[in-house]
Amino acid sequence: MVPSGAILFLGNHMSKIIIVVNGSVYGATASRRALKYTQAALTEGHEITRVFFYQDGVYNTSALVSPASDEFDLVQEWQQLAQAHDVELVNCVSAALRRGVLSAQDAQENQKEQYNLAKGFQMGGLGELVTGIEASERMVSF
Repeated sequence: MVPSGAILFLGNHMSKIIIVVNGSVYGATASRRALKYTQAALTEGHEITRVFFYQDGVYNTSALVSPASDEFDLVQEWQQLAQAHDVELVNCVSAALRRGVLSAQDAQENQKEQYNLAKGFQMGGLGELVTGIEASERMVSF
């Protein structure tokens, strides 16, 4: 039995992994577990082909998320991880639009005055999920 919170990598083979984040930025642990798993996988030498934010996971990509100064800033941590390890962070555009997370282009196309997609994240469709799965040996979903 694997202890709660443990990260499991099988064998010595370095894998290409796509991470799918379905959990909201706060209120549940899925997003933070996804971040910690991704960090551990990179530390172990695995390649992260892409992090795909889907369903409520798109809330992880909003520039308007403002945790208290003494709280863990998940959005900032995702941004730092992507920059440090050249990991692509892709938002499902349909899920994001439904939840009010818009890029500058989406805001213009939908005649909205504001946009709130945080720097370092990009919009994409399910095609990016599919190509990420095809380019990977494992998919890990949170």
